[in-house]
Amino acid sequence: MGKEQRQESPPMLLVVALAAVFLCSCPAAVSARKVGETCALGRNCDAGLHCETCVADGNVRPRCTRVTPVDPQTKDRGLPFNRYSWLTTHNSFARLGTRSQTGTAIATAWNQQDTVTQQLNNGVRGLMLDMYDFRNDIWLCHSYGGACQNFTAFTPAVDVLREIEAFLAANPSEVVTIFIEDYVESPRGLTRVFNASGLTRYLFPAWRMPKNGGDWPLLGDMVRDNHRLLVFTSRSAKEASEGFAHEWRYVVENQYGSKGMVKGSCPNRAESAAMSDLSRSLVLVNYFRDLPNFPEACKDNSAQLLAMLDACHAAAGNRWANFVAVDFYKRSDGGGAAEATDKANGGLVCGCGSIAACNVTESDLVLRVKYIITKKKWKM
Repeated sequence: MGKEQRQESPPMLLVVALAAVFLCSCPAAVSARKVGETCALGRNCDAGLHCETCVADGNVRPRCTRVTPVDPQTKDRGLPFNRYSWLTTHNSFARLGTRSQTGTAIATAWNQQDTVTQQLNNGVRGLMLDMYDFRNDIWLCHSYGGACQNFTAFTPAVDVLREIEAFLAANPSEVVTIFIEDYVESPRGLTRVFNASGLTRYLFPAWRMPKNGGDWPLLGDMVRDNHRLLVFTSRSAKEASEGFAHEWRYVVENQYGSKGMVKGSCPNRAESAAMSDLSRSLVLVNYFRDLPNFPEACKDNSAQLLAMLDACHAAAGNRWANFVAVDFYKRSDGGGAAEATDKANGGLVCGCGSIAACNVTESDLVLRVKYIITKKKWKM
């Protein structure tokens, strides 16, 4: 070959190792976030942070804590919907200190600190809503026994659904998922309230949802088609009668409440298939108490939540949670539910420990590796 030396292609193991480094290197911008620093007011903290005290975890001074997860679409929009994770609020409508729109004082538990609009603006993309027949309408209630009462009724459902519609209209690249704990008996009651809210035009059709564990459509395609609202109901018959998907045909879900907060364990809730059932493409991880506890929520939403995410990842056949559902999502001693969602997204999008460490889309990586192999050149 004379003086010209032939350039050998690198071993595949080296290609894979360098690809992992390329995908998962930590960006310097992370250090600019002042998580854990003391504060007096929320405006003292960087964007996406919140000023709160977590006495339950030993922090007696207010500190900047995470509120907003990293938007995974900023890293890659070209993956199936089941390759993303979304911060989800339990009883999203049950806002701390709210009075019932019946004029009666609420005598039931509160689960969140701010409005649904504020939650959406803070990066929440999954909402759990309890819907009941009440006063010849559909209301959001935190009730018991399948019946809504004046002192358990928060607001007509259409009011919150209109908040969601306004958010989707103003943010044309966002996708929202609603999980309905469904006590609506009135004929086509869900259909009426969704039509009245204007949300019907965004609905992802149940017939397009993948069966037998298949991949969902690409997130970018869902946005392009304006199918930007997923709605799941707890009532199986309503998929055929009204077109609203029955949750547990498509989602595996762990046990909610205190029985689902046992360290190292992630059992499925009774209505769900086993967490390891791969015939359902989506994984929902609940981590909240039977009775919401505002002071303790900051501890629950910190190291314990991250540990439960790992336990459920193992129980679900090495699948990361697509939805991370908590009470008082703003409460933590640092990264909180936002960090947990980032962790799940890191595993789903690029195989990294956090979505913040994903520096390249998977499609870009594939093209680079293909270039190396086919051209037999070591050039990045």
